[in-house]
Amino acid sequence: MTPPRTVLVTGATGFIGRRLVPVLVEEGHEVRAMTRRPEEYDGPGTPVAGDVFEPESLTGPLAGVDVAIYLVHSLDDPDFERKDAEAARTFARAAADAGVDQIVYLGGLGAEGEDLSPHLRSRREVEKLLGSTGVPVTVLRAAIIVGAGGISWELTRQLVKNLPAMVVPRWVATRTQPIAVDDVIRYLVGVTGREEARGRVFEIGGPDQMTYLEMLQVAAEISSGRRVPIVKVPVLTPRLSSYWLALVTDVDVTTGRNLIDSMGTEVTVTDHAIRDVVPGDPLPYDEAVRRALADH
Repeated sequence: MTPPRTVLVTGATGFIGRRLVPVLVEEGHEVRAMTRRPEEYDGPGTPVAGDVFEPESLTGPLAGVDVAIYLVHSLDDPDFERKDAEAARTFARAAADAGVDQIVYLGGLGAEGEDLSPHLRSRREVEKLLGSTGVPVTVLRAAIIVGAGGISWELTRQLVKNLPAMVVPRWVATRTQPIAVDDVIRYLVGVTGREEARGRVFEIGGPDQMTYLEMLQVAAEISSGRRVPIVKVPVLTPRLSSYWLALVTDVDVTTGRNLIDSMGTEVTVTDHAIRDVVPGDPLPYDEAVRRALADH
């Protein structure tokens, strides 16, 4: 067990952050929950005001911090690649100036050298930029995270809930490796302050490698007890797919488009080194689905 650290969590009110902060506090860390509206924060830890696009706002939150956990992205913005790069540069400079020992970043799975989508390419660029000022970065690369409130999971849940049958594009045949949000939190906490995790990239995933089609069918069976009839069509562009998703779910067109662009790339775990640092077996997909439905 690592000794208590002073930890800053950016995006503390988001899908991952609101689950992560309580666990870090339980582990004995002194946690600062960074948000642009600290007066509205009602979770554990100490709320602090900060904005990754405003360098001067980061000085106070980062003062005396040992570990900064970076959970920021702008996927709902058409210009997300530029914005995320700008934010990462700003945060990396501020963290170096503050003498932070470690930055922990939750990125995206995808083999090096592949023709990555803009979404995955941006995640990879953020990894590099966060480490550009000399602070050791620990990267956890994940595919779809299964948990109530996560965008990818909400797409899955709402599709199988709202549609009696589906016409889907070719990307449903792409393999991925979903991971339960509980395991993501366990890994994030496990690498926080760990010397052997500094400056390393880890791939994280559940035990099941599945196509998106299989994920939809399993989720449908668990949530409703029936399979959803699905017809694949050879031509359904990312743009059309994003409009279709916006029509039948509450995920906006821009976010849907950016996610769909990534779904043509196979993303599976090829390196299990994380289990040497954070032991334990991750939850299977069906159990992750049951927990996500129970939390909704």
